[in-house]
Amino acid sequence: MPGITTPLRERKSRRPTGLPNPPMMLLVGPEKSGKSYEAAAGSGSDLIGMTYWIEIGGSEGTADYYGRVPGARYEIVEHNGTYQDILDAIRWAVAQPPVNGKPNMIVVDNVTVLWDMLSDEQALYARRRAERKAHETRRRGPSLDDPVVVDPDLWNRAKDRWGEILWMLRRHSGPTLLLARQEVVTAFENDKPTRDKTRKIKAERNLPSAVDAIVELHAFGEAHLTGVRTLHWDVKPGQSMPFPDFSVDTLLRRLGFEEAATVRQVTETRPEAYLQEEDQRAQQQAPARQQQGPRQENAPRGLNGKQAVKLIHRALTDENSPLECLRAIREEWGVRTLRAIPTETKMWGRLNADDLITRSLNFIEEQAKKREEEAAGGETPEASTPPATLEPEQAREHHEAPPAESSPAQPEQGQPEPEQAPPAEDTPPPPPDPQAEEPPPAESPEDTSAAEEPQDLPPQPPEKPAPRKRRKDQDPLEFARQGLLEEAEVQARLKFTTLRDHLQPIYEDGEPGLSRLRDYVKAQRAEAIALLEENDQPALADTYRRAPVPDLDLKKKFAPYFDSAPAGQ
Repeated sequence: MPGITTPLRERKSRRPTGLPNPPMMLLVGPEKSGKSYEAAAGSGSDLIGMTYWIEIGGSEGTADYYGRVPGARYEIVEHNGTYQDILDAIRWAVAQPPVNGKPNMIVVDNVTVLWDMLSDEQALYARRRAERKAHETRRRGPSLDDPVVVDPDLWNRAKDRWGEILWMLRRHSGPTLLLARQEVVTAFENDKPTRDKTRKIKAERNLPSAVDAIVELHAFGEAHLTGVRTLHWDVKPGQSMPFPDFSVDTLLRRLGFEEAATVRQVTETRPEAYLQEEDQRAQQQAPARQQQGPRQENAPRGLNGKQAVKLIHRALTDENSPLECLRAIREEWGVRTLRAIPTETKMWGRLNADDLITRSLNFIEEQAKKREEEAAGGETPEASTPPATLEPEQAREHHEAPPAESSPAQPEQGQPEPEQAPPAEDTPPPPPDPQAEEPPPAESPEDTSAAEEPQDLPPQPPEKPAPRKRRKDQDPLEFARQGLLEEAEVQARLKFTTLRDHLQPIYEDGEPGLSRLRDYVKAQRAEAIALLEENDQPALADTYRRAPVPDLDLKKKFAPYFDSAPAGQ
């Protein structure tokens, strides 16, 4: 909050206690170097009340056997090998009260197996994710021999589960001893291998910074102190030093455990507080938004009821494809927006715009079905007229306007015309109809010869000009279809397949409609964006992610990428 200089709540400061925290120690070394033996021997220290041993992994299984070590005094906490049960076993050990007034020690043997388990969890989840994605896109799933990439979000999930284990161990009021394997690997310099060798701890890479002391066992009885956080021991920071008389009891005393605080003095960070802060800010801004305009949430901008009715009526009277026009309106404005627009029509009364589109679609389908039935029965199908979608004021004016005097009253459609009474004898004859054709003069067979040339037909009234059809190259729906096909071609080239194979799933039942083509192309975007990111094209992937559907210039945007691709791609 820039600009705020006054503290938001009352605070107080305190002087440091000078007491060390209950130590968390890391004992590492190669296989068979004595890590578990030293932990079992250290459980007999007189500084400890009881030791609770949590063994992870069945490759070694030494917890029961090392109970014969002289002076060993510990109990094994059982679990079923799952992450949640291991975490609950640690919770149980942390919650145990001190024994004989002395703090308890927790031994985790070993954290290398724990980190391997967390990595295997995410590898299995990544394979399941790849199989599900292949099923959704109708592609072949990965086999057991195909490698599956573990995405960064899954590695972050594994780190979160690892951090939860360490968070619970930091709640312990006594010492904690973690065992881990160590390997001798090739040293790298500037990302290039060298001839030198170095030792690497097989665990999460941030583990050394989370502990108070690190002791390496290069061989049985050969210990080296490589890192420590203490003022009770005169050591040089950053240097490894031999530890000839190493034991867990000696390490505890040199770390000042006899003067340690009862609980670890640490304040954990709380990232979830940011979400709570955002929720509170949204709640504070909600009343202000309601005061500014309560109708803005329900009334979408840019379209009202009258405009929606005009759009739907124009789509119904479209000469080419009224169905596609109605669906295009729904795609352009969205179902949620249309449902918030109230409309009123003469035929269906009060409806929201989305329901009005649904009624119109059903009306067109019923009329088409009716024409098919009439054509199958040999009857001449009658032209269907679109339903009246007038506004309430316009409909009322239509009913209340009196009929014109010059135009005779027309009988209702489907009603028989009433018989006219015969005219009286003294009634003058009606005037001739100017629109009526003049009858041909009466001729007898004698007046017409067989060789007489045919006479010209009387002039016909001018025909009503045919409605002008929209050119195909000027139809906006055709532009949209062409843009979607071009995008499908781009997707096919990214997947190294043909356009026909790419669109095969939606062309099985014939040529798809515009809505189905648009939904299919939009669903394939995620896979195409992932392929671009795998090919080190983040900028092009971001451009594609932001492109509208359809994008008529998408093919031009991808032209430089396809032109620079090697031959055959």
